[in-house]
Amino acid sequence: MSTHSELKNPAKPPFWRDPEKRSIVFQVAAVAFVGYILWALTSNTMHNLATRGIASGFDFLSFNTSFDIGETLIEYSPESTYFRAFWVGVLNTLLVSSIGIVFATVLGFSVGIARLSKNFVISKMAAVYVDTLRNIPLLLQLFFWYFAVLRPLPLPKNAIAWGESIFLSNRGLVGPKPIFESGFGWIFAALTVAIVAVFFLARWAKKRQEATGQQFPVFYASIAVLVFLPLVAAAATGFPLSWDIPALKGFNFRGGMVITPEFAALVGALSIYTSSFIAEIVRAGVLAVNHGQTEAAFALGIKPKFTMRLVIIPQALRVIIPPLTSQYLNLTKNSSLAAAIAYPDLVAVFAGTVLNQVGQAVEIMAMTLAVYLFFSLVISTFMNWYNAKMALVER
Repeated sequence: MSTHSELKNPAKPPFWRDPEKRSIVFQVAAVAFVGYILWALTSNTMHNLATRGIASGFDFLSFNTSFDIGETLIEYSPESTYFRAFWVGVLNTLLVSSIGIVFATVLGFSVGIARLSKNFVISKMAAVYVDTLRNIPLLLQLFFWYFAVLRPLPLPKNAIAWGESIFLSNRGLVGPKPIFESGFGWIFAALTVAIVAVFFLARWAKKRQEATGQQFPVFYASIAVLVFLPLVAAAATGFPLSWDIPALKGFNFRGGMVITPEFAALVGALSIYTSSFIAEIVRAGVLAVNHGQTEAAFALGIKPKFTMRLVIIPQALRVIIPPLTSQYLNLTKNSSLAAAIAYPDLVAVFAGTVLNQVGQAVEIMAMTLAVYLFFSLVISTFMNWYNAKMALVER
């Protein structure tokens, strides 16, 4: 029989039966195993590089590239360094991803709302759009827009012209390029002030509506502010803006601003493909809102267009934002397909041309992966913040 002291202080279980201690052992073993795998991979890679006489390190970034890049957002020439070429690829990837996200969001929301329309034709057209485009691989859509739509356009000498300054050919869409002259900084400053004013105007209008129930025409007032202030600054500085008009010289246009077929095909394919998924996300989010919310809005005399914008969409966003984040991440990573049509994004320039020239695959691929990881983390962080901001707050 057990004594009273034995019942009060039971014997501790053996080490291998103690859940707490056993979990610590398993965690230490898991960390040690992962560390060993990383060490083995690293040492094996370094040994193979040394055996084949391949240099390691990032010294190559200071060498000259000796190749040209067709589309750049920063100054670049064949005498530039590989590090400069790296930044050209990063900025081109960022440009395509940013524009693609904006276009895909606008198009996806429009199609998603159209799928819920009571108009039979509009609803079915939106359904066909979604079911068709999301079931065709993105790479095939990219090839379609590039090889079947844009490349067969006429040569520059037979370009489709709109007036005397805008031309469409198989070299792209060419139009006037703005040249900012001295004093344009005041216009930019006025635009910045206008944007800040619109932000505070929107906040004031929201608080006013919550307090009194009266709406303020924020949209039209914002447009007026954004147009009026820069126009006043432009008039005060003598309109310091001129235009570089493109002209056909030889076999191509010179001057102006060009939207190349590669850029247009990539942005178009990414936007259209991703919008088909966003449309379904939006439709599901709207349907997730209780129909009683719509009936309550109608009972209060709110018009249908305001009901959707002020009642339904704000509540649907709580369902829409998490899967929408995944689509933004997918679009950013899918931009790497630019290499298939020779658009100079990060993969084509740095993980393609530069890698072929210097042969330092480990360093180049590590930098490329780090950039996409950074972009993904930034998008995720922002969308998580926005999701938390849109969460229900009990009062």
